[in-house]
Amino acid sequence: MLRFITHNLTGINGVSIYPMISLLIFVIFFAIVLTRVINMSKSEITELGKIPFDEHEQTEQIG
Repeated sequence: MLRFITHNLTGINGVSIYPMISLLIFVIFFAIVLTRVINMSKSEITELGKIPFDEHEQTEQIG
């Protein structure tokens, strides 16, 4: 299966840049998310941690 994909991609000029671009996008995204998580305040983490329980309580009250 992979041979068919590789064979088709070899005919495209400059196709080798796409894996590098995708890796770069992933690394940048991961670094942004990691930086955001590290810089979160304790109160924001606590507030986000309570969200699943708050939604569960709301559905019990409605139903």
